[in-house]
Amino acid sequence: MNFAAQFIYSRVLKNRTPRDRSREDEEYDPFWQRDDNKINKRDAPAICDLHRCKDGPVRNGHIGQRPPSINPERLKDFVEEDYLNGDVKTWEMKIVSRNEELLGDALSLIPQSSTRTSQSSHNKLIRFEDISAAAFKIQSGVQKTPCMYSRLSKQYGVDIYLKKEFLQYTGSVKERGVLYLLTSLPQDQQRKGVIVASDGNFSMAVAYHASELRIPVFVIMSTSTSPARVKMCREYGAMVISYGTTAKDSQMHARRLAQENGYLYLEEEDSAVYLSGLGTVGLEMYEQVPKLDAVIFPAGGHCGLLAGSAAALKHLNPRISVIGVESESFPVLQQSLKAGHPAEDQACSNHHFYGDVSGLCFGSNSLQLTGKLVDKVVAVREEDILISMLRLLEYERATVDAEGAIGLAALVAGKLPELKGKRVAIAICSGNVELHLLQQCIARALTLDNRVCRFSLVLSDCPGDISKLLEILAREEARVLDIKQERMFVTSELFSVELFKSLSFHVFDNLEVVSGQNQ
Repeated sequence: MNFAAQFIYSRVLKNRTPRDRSREDEEYDPFWQRDDNKINKRDAPAICDLHRCKDGPVRNGHIGQRPPSINPERLKDFVEEDYLNGDVKTWEMKIVSRNEELLGDALSLIPQSSTRTSQSSHNKLIRFEDISAAAFKIQSGVQKTPCMYSRLSKQYGVDIYLKKEFLQYTGSVKERGVLYLLTSLPQDQQRKGVIVASDGNFSMAVAYHASELRIPVFVIMSTSTSPARVKMCREYGAMVISYGTTAKDSQMHARRLAQENGYLYLEEEDSAVYLSGLGTVGLEMYEQVPKLDAVIFPAGGHCGLLAGSAAALKHLNPRISVIGVESESFPVLQQSLKAGHPAEDQACSNHHFYGDVSGLCFGSNSLQLTGKLVDKVVAVREEDILISMLRLLEYERATVDAEGAIGLAALVAGKLPELKGKRVAIAICSGNVELHLLQQCIARALTLDNRVCRFSLVLSDCPGDISKLLEILAREEARVLDIKQERMFVTSELFSVELFKSLSFHVFDNLEVVSGQNQ
């Protein structure tokens, strides 16, 4: 075991009970077939020594936010439909480093003609040592997020611990895999730069960490991308280029630019390096919550977090149940596991509410890990996800999107009755929800949770009738949110008025409101 593995392994084992330590003597090796003749001792991966730039020194291991090093005269090579705003700033950069010895499963030197990170030769099952090395290498670049006991535990009869990955700088767990992927790139490729075509969490993480590492980064987004996402990527330090009306157009343009200019096209896939970075979440969960019974992760098409974390947890304690949760409308993972290969014809949703939950299954590596190590995959309804978002906002003051709330939704929907009374950790992995969408989700969740009601009632248009109705509602502790009177389109008696009311209830199930008429 290398130095990085020893470092992390000593941390995660310090809180183990004698009963757990006795299990170490048991041989449990479901898929890591170790061959001592093939495993060589390696030093801890070297991190690039970034020296002082013109804009200032590096402080606390992080580099101040600066735009990537781009020659303004070359912008014509990257843009066909120019939507750039503002000036482009440049500075000189010098990278000095000794040769790095990468993991055996990491990316090898990529020829200039290559435009993607994935290569079939690297689709190998990751080992615990790979995840340990990733945790050692990225520890100064990502947050070690808390895994805290939740007040929702009493409500659902489960000891719930929430791993708050939405507290990462870009609001997503994908920073872990992205940072390890970028630091594992060869030095010459880091100097050339990377290109990504997406408006999701992956591109946000690439934009931020590539800028921090002084790697020139281009993000190609479609013209339909929300202005808030475009602005945020630019603030992270990426050169954002708007091209095409669909995501497919942006991806084709990014691949062409990468091939013509020698830049590396990054796409979220299940390479061993990326999965190892995501698997560090499982390490931290095991360290932060002793005596875990089960862990819940989001699944769906992009199940890298589920697969990588399962690899770490099952190695440390094979008795921990690992559960994946996906949307009932898009059971991509369940269909892929049943078919034995990634589902390619599964319909997907382009709505931003679902995000990566509804994406296509992107590789056989994570699918193979999931099939070997994950104990259960369940599906939940959209209504359960909305109520889960409401619960997290109300009880935890956590603003999350569907991907972040889907793990808790399995408990909200009652899909896991076997976890009653047990200690369960849930990964809250993403908090990037747009404000207008958040408003719609919370309003719909309040209605689904029987907290808000709307009804219509026909009354005589006489003084005092509306006042009497309001007195009745006040006695039932219902708060009137909105009231509207309609006279023009009422088809009943001439001197009558139809009232449309929206109510909010402080005490539930006290008042049953139905549509009706009162002449």
